[in-house]
This record gives sequence, structure tokens and C-alpha cells, in this order.
Amino acid sequence: MWLTGYTKRIFRAECNPGFQSVHCIATLDRDVSEVLPYLNTVLGGFEYQTDPPSVTFKSRGRLITVHGDHIAINALKDEDEADRILSWLVREINHTFETIDEIEPSFEGMPRPGIIEILKLLPKTNCGECGEKTCLVFATRVAEGIKDAGDCPPIGQAEKESLTAYMDRFQLGF
Repeated sequence: MWLTGYTKRIFRAECNPGFQSVHCIATLDRDVSEVLPYLNTVLGGFEYQTDPPSVTFKSRGRLITVHGDHIAINALKDEDEADRILSWLVREINHTFETIDEIEPSFEGMPRPGIIEILKLLPKTNCGECGEKTCLVFATRVAEGIKDAGDCPPIGQAEKESLTAYMDRFQLGF
């Protein structure tokens, strides 16, 4: 195994310690910078930075950024969720390293969900039952990964399935 471990620190945001979610910084036991453009290809990074190298993923309302020497994850429920995501990422990093010769590196972010595409699948009633003022705001929250089709009470079953399938293309599988 190429990457064997990490040391993690779980904390609440200093600017608002009353937040329910926690954050995690995991310091890696080796520098994984060389694997990042390949990991970006494999997992479909939301954003890729070249200097210093990092790849950011957006999934279910959280940002996960893999740097050469550490991983940062925000908006976690608890430490168990951090451990699940970190274990999954270590497996993905190791698998990417093992198959690096078969992967074309990518130095660009992948496509993002389209707010208008999401809006087209919504009932467009601006009813507010989802907790947002308009369907457009709701569509924006869906694109950000904060809300999902199940958070729209009046959406039809076919549209709900279509929206879920559309958004699944942009989600990580941890």
C-alpha cells in the first residue's frame, strides 16, 4: 500500500463554535501531489489547482480538498463520517497510484450541475414548502449539494427520479 495512513484533527469552526457540523484536517503520511491530476480524472474533481496542486470535490453539501500533504473536509456530521470519507479516499488514492499508467491526467475541474437544468425538473410553483423562497433558490441549493429532490414536497415522482439521476452524475461514491 502506497499511502498507509494519516493523522486527523476534528474541530468546529472558530468563527462560529455553535455550528452543528465539524471539520477535519488529515495530515497524510506521504506527499500525494503526483497522484492528484490522476485522482482528478478518476473521481471527477469540482476544481483543480496546479500551484500548489490540489483537487476539490463537492458532495452532499461538503467540500473535500486533497492537497499534497493533507485532506480537508468541511460540514461533517461527526468523526465517524470523517473516518468513512478518509478511508474511502485513502483507498481511491492507492488504487489511482497502482493504476496511474492507465489513466490520463486531468488538470481541469469537471462539469458542474446546471441550475437551469435542475429548475426545469422542478414544479416551479415557488410554494416555499422546501424552506426556500423560490424554486430558483432551491435549484441553486440542489446544485451546491445542500438540498436534493426529496426536499421538494410537490415534485412529481418522474421528475424526482430524473433529478436524482441527474445529480448522481456529480456525486462522489463514498
